[in-house]
Amino acid sequence: MPLGTLDGTPPPFFRQGPSALSKLTFFSALALFLMLADARFELAKPLRVAVATVLYPAQWLALKPVLWAQGGATYFESLKASQASEAATHRKLTLQSQRANQVEQLVLENSRLRQLLNLRDRLTTPTQAAQVLYDAADPYTRKVIIDRGLLDGVLAGSPVLDETGVLGQVTRVYPMVSEVTLVTDRDQAIPVLNARTGARGVAFGDPAARASTMELRFMAANADVQSGDLLTTSGVDGVYPAGLPVAKVEKVERRVDSAFARISCLPLALVAGVGPVMVLQPVNTQIAPRPAVEAPPGPVKKGLKK
Repeated sequence: MPLGTLDGTPPPFFRQGPSALSKLTFFSALALFLMLADARFELAKPLRVAVATVLYPAQWLALKPVLWAQGGATYFESLKASQASEAATHRKLTLQSQRANQVEQLVLENSRLRQLLNLRDRLTTPTQAAQVLYDAADPYTRKVIIDRGLLDGVLAGSPVLDETGVLGQVTRVYPMVSEVTLVTDRDQAIPVLNARTGARGVAFGDPAARASTMELRFMAANADVQSGDLLTTSGVDGVYPAGLPVAKVEKVERRVDSAFARISCLPLALVAGVGPVMVLQPVNTQIAPRPAVEAPPGPVKKGLKK
């Protein structure tokens, strides 16, 4: 071969087959044919199924972190929503419980007010309604404070009743409130009458601190007193109207070494409760004053005649 001539064709050892354009055209036509054939006859479906089956474990492992992250976020969101729902439900239950308690309290108060009204109709003494506010601060006495005072016409010594019996007596009166000494106070005494036998006596508050009982004192050891006897006001003191229920005899102890029986009584009034009460005017304020007795004229002294 002459030196000035060069052959541009590659030697047989480096031949590359068809040209790139030919390959592009061939494979483009093949891809188009396969797409049309797959769309028409689903030729590649078994291949796709096989490839999906082989790649499923890899896909499952790759998706697990994503699913865990999504599940964790959903868990915390649902936990927060559940806690908020539980708190709202607890608040509703609390409100319903409070309303139920208020309804029960209103029903009880309504019943007590009805009983007080029935008692008021049977009394001829002027009365006025009051409410027990709280217990007195002295722990060694049995006293309560009511919401009526001098401005409401309450007088010292006025009897105080609830729907079941005598509660106590007004001992101190302030402008807006009054102090009521309960029948169970150790310094309180009330004349009573045994409704079964007609025997009179005096019931005192139990001397034990913070006790809610009474004691019928100065009754002879052989007196006709039995458990269950009803004690009512006798009316001889000029304070309490006669016939008001006071207490029931609980226990009678007759001792040989004592001339008097030890008689324990349970007050009928709710001495430990807080509720509506009725304040009566003392009986002695309704009694006409005793007429003045004129002094008899003295003997006329005759003067000495001069």
